[in-house]
Amino acid sequence: MSYGTVSFRSWRVVAFVLCALLLAVVWAHGPAAGAEKGDLLTVDKAKPDFGKLKGRWLRPDGGYILAVKDIDPGGKMVAAYYNPRQINVSEAQATREGAILKVFIELRDAGYPGSTYTLIYDPKTDQLSGVYYQAAIRQLFDVFFVRAK
Repeated sequence: MSYGTVSFRSWRVVAFVLCALLLAVVWAHGPAAGAEKGDLLTVDKAKPDFGKLKGRWLRPDGGYILAVKDIDPGGKMVAAYYNPRQINVSEAQATREGAILKVFIELRDAGYPGSTYTLIYDPKTDQLSGVYYQAAIRQLFDVFFVRAK
């Protein structure tokens, strides 16, 4: 047996053993923590499911209503806001950051010169909570919305 042949066979055995060990570790532990099924095999992330955000939302501290009528897969929302009359919604967008669903609403109307809601959906309580920026007086308010039945 020549030295080169032994070396080649040795490296093949070492490579085979290392691959087998790596495969065993991956098999035993499954996907990385926090990864969803298929994340390790695909580069594209799944399209977010914004359906939970649809509906009528009531802000209990004043009776304000946010009505989310539709949301496209990119997060663009068709929404209306009432206090008690309808206020123009100039922008309505949903986004997902990891498991967190976020909502951004901008109001442009008389008395609402760019006022905004920046909200997070809590699936445990089925509420939207966050910050309301009242642009006319330049103040921030902590707010929440509950789903209107």
